Parts: sequence; structure tokens; C-alpha cells
Amino acid sequence: MSLFSRLFGSKHKSESPVKTTTVEYQGFRITPQPMKEAQGYRLCAVIEKEVGGAAKSHTLIRADTITSLDECNAASIAKARQMIDQQGERLF
Repeated sequence: MSLFSRLFGSKHKSESPVKTTTVEYQGFRITPQPMKEAQGYRLCAVIEKEVGGAAKSHTLIRADTITSLDECNAASIAKARQMIDQQGERLF
């Protein structure tokens, strides 16, 4: 590895994929999908549910940015749960 690639990074370096897990909550599926931003990660999640035999989904995006990926995943799930508690099926 050359000195420049050590200092400035290699062009061939690939970013590791963001690992997320789907959580079940009151019949809804919540999948956190943090969005990479300059300051960290933007709070984002997909909320899904089978309604009347059809799969419905809602993408939750907030302006909040969090520096830690794990904290952003946890905050995304918490915010999605709050939305489900407040709106339920009206979310779709």
C-alpha cells in the first residue's frame, strides 16, 4: 500500500453494508434504514403491515442526525413505535 493511499484512502475500498434487523411491533414490521449524512446518520425507518391482503408500507424520515449507527437504529425503531402508537392503521 502506498503512502498516498494510506493518507487519503484507497479508491478500491468498499463501504461495509449497513446491517439492520426487522422488529415486529403490534402487527407492524419496522426496519430501520439510517441514511448516511455528513454529520452522521439521518433517522429513517420503513413501517410495513399486511392490510386487507395487500402489503402497505410507510417510509419514516426525520431531520434528526445521530453520529452512532447503533443509536440511530434504536432511535428509528423508537420513533416508528411512537408513530404506530399515535396513528395505527391511519399511517397508510
